[in-house]
Amino acid sequence: DAQLVESGGGLVQPGGSLRLSCAASGFTFSNYWMYWVRQPPGKGREWVSAFHTGSGTTHYADSVKDRFTVSRDIAANTVYLQMNNLNPDDTAVYYCVRDVAVGTMMGWRANGALWGQGTQVTVSS
Repeated sequence: DAQLVESGGGLVQPGGSLRLSCAASGFTFSNYWMYWVRQPPGKGREWVSAFHTGSGTTHYADSVKDRFTVSRDIAANTVYLQMNNLNPDDTAVYYCVRDVAVGTMMGWRANGALWGQGTQVTVSS
């Protein structure tokens, strides 16, 4: 079965960095749009980035642009989210999401998108 497993979350001080990983299994990793989505405490889910595993094309939300970077390791079927200069507003559960089908960009909200279990990131002094 297709599966996404996030890791790398934790507690970090403001200004610090973390790298999240999203390990994919059960499907061919290339040519998918994948997303990082986060849910701050008490709030709704919000989009962080979109990333195409084939071309490497990446889009970022304005709130994380120039601080977060997405990358991939095709051989390891893994997508990473490098987060720098973290601030308390970045505190959230971070999810890795795969689009519904190969080559489509139906979005992370689409029925049939594949979600990981999430990893908690807490930014606090």
